[in-house]
Amino acid sequence: MIPASVAGSAASHLDGFPAAELQQFYRDGYLIVPGLGSPAFVAAIRQMTAAHLAAQVEPVEYEADLHYPGAPESRTARGGDTIRRLKQAHDRHPAFREWLSSPAVAGRLRQLLGPRVVMPLAHHNCIMTKQPRFSSETHWHQDIRYWSYDRPELVSVWLALGRETLENGCLYLIPGTHHQAVARERLDDALFLRPDLPENQALIAAKVTAELEPGDVLFFHCRTFHAAGKNLTDQPKFSAVFTFRPADNRPLPGSRSAALPEISLPPA
Repeated sequence: MIPASVAGSAASHLDGFPAAELQQFYRDGYLIVPGLGSPAFVAAIRQMTAAHLAAQVEPVEYEADLHYPGAPESRTARGGDTIRRLKQAHDRHPAFREWLSSPAVAGRLRQLLGPRVVMPLAHHNCIMTKQPRFSSETHWHQDIRYWSYDRPELVSVWLALGRETLENGCLYLIPGTHHQAVARERLDDALFLRPDLPENQALIAAKVTAELEPGDVLFFHCRTFHAAGKNLTDQPKFSAVFTFRPADNRPLPGSRSAALPEISLPPA
């Protein structure tokens, strides 16, 4: 058992969204909750992250594997051993289990997704890292375009493990895009928005910046378009990210979404 001082959320938080915040989430497709991860919890996860990065504890994803803008060209190039993600984060530290099942987190997810909430281990479930010099940009996308479920109804929980700013590559989001249908021809072969199209340029012009403090949590809908810049500072940036679905929104058989087990959060 991890002490509450480590795994628990900040004591000042209620265990749910007030009505006005729920309405904001449904309107915009995202919401930031300040200080939902306690300083002790954040410190413990940062310490584990630094150790696992130094030892390259598998499974990991390297920047060079994705070929995003700014990434090293290959594993053998300068910076080619830069890790982008520590995968399967849930199993890397037991404090995650207690925090994600806490009323402050699970209670909010039940408000957004219904009384029975499931966490897929196949998607996100990672610690995102942006390292100095060799981090890449991520272009505009919706997560659901890479996932396969009965319905496009999933919510991700993004925990800042340090300050997230424009300078170190924080997320951008486009409010309300979880309600919008975007035709396939407006996307490139990798399913990113094509920035050369005027209709996409108008959409991107409405972007907002999700700057976060350590322990802040960003909840966002799987259809909300988001992107991220490079880390232009001399310090790494770390974020833990997990995804959740209603229990009746099942992964499609044979898909990558059905490839790994899932975890049910405790009921209310």
